[in-house]
Amino acid sequence: MSNTTSSGLGHKPARSIGQRIIARSLWYVRPGVAELRPETLSPLEPGHARVRTAFSALSRGTERLVLSGAVPAEEYERMRAPLQSGAFPFPVKYGYCAAGTVEDGPPELTGRVVFCLHPHQDVFQASTAMLVPVPEGVPARRATLAANMETALNAVWDSGAAPGDRIVIVGAGIVGLMVASVCARLPGADVTVVDVETGRRPVVEALGARFALPGECPSDVDVAFHTSAVAAGLDTAIAAAGLEATVVEMSWYGTKAVEVRLGGGFHSRRLKLVSSQVGMVSAGHRPRWNYGRRIAKALNLLADPVFDLLVADEIAFADAATAVPAALMGDGAGLAPVIRYG
Repeated sequence: MSNTTSSGLGHKPARSIGQRIIARSLWYVRPGVAELRPETLSPLEPGHARVRTAFSALSRGTERLVLSGAVPAEEYERMRAPLQSGAFPFPVKYGYCAAGTVEDGPPELTGRVVFCLHPHQDVFQASTAMLVPVPEGVPARRATLAANMETALNAVWDSGAAPGDRIVIVGAGIVGLMVASVCARLPGADVTVVDVETGRRPVVEALGARFALPGECPSDVDVAFHTSAVAAGLDTAIAAAGLEATVVEMSWYGTKAVEVRLGGGFHSRRLKLVSSQVGMVSAGHRPRWNYGRRIAKALNLLADPVFDLLVADEIAFADAATAVPAALMGDGAGLAPVIRYG
């Protein structure tokens, strides 16, 4: 796999030329290949702010599919990130987990740390409506998890999980761990996270759940979530579900066909298999929970320092053209890393 950094800008910070600001952004340009590109920012418009990024998080599942060119053509429009540039399959500037400090804009935001659904870029401009102030006590590095926490909240809403329920999450990646953290807050809930990687046990237990290998997965549960993006994991979630239980499929496979075992007791147990994705919020919450309310709640839930365990790996932005493909296209081990700017 070859990777390039364009125009020799790989190690140069954003700079000002006259009244123009030259930023750098990460682009996926062909399967497995990324590059840093210069970008001239336009004069700041009313109602917008300029943000200097501190950290942005990689979505190991979604961004791997984007970098692989595995986004289905029929999903090109629905898969667009809110502030994405370019078009699928390539070249595309993608990402939606950035946190940084407002350098210029309305007085009430200037100097504040904010979260934004913006691609990987060292300095960017966005509508103030897209900028969500990060609460005091939540570091910018941890705030990059807000989009994943929002996804977890929506999945729990979709599942109908309730206090006292027996709950299984199959897959101890970032999203699975976020779901576990939300479910573990339900009074009396019995929450188990299933994964083949025993190294995830300490993180799972720190979040208030139990860890189990697939062969130790509980049965007859009230709700099962699947987040591993592996067909065997979905089979494990289905097998764990009790009579008339709900199985929430959170993995997205892009163009990949997935074989699912719907024989055995799937029909006799009257199981419900539902999808969940944050592009459309669960029907019961949709009328009241707009984006601002959801992301603000997600950021508040990240006030617990335990979530720092999920963002241990960092990539220097100057190295992103080579390090990001290596992280996304490798064996998938480890939790999703963050890109560090400055």
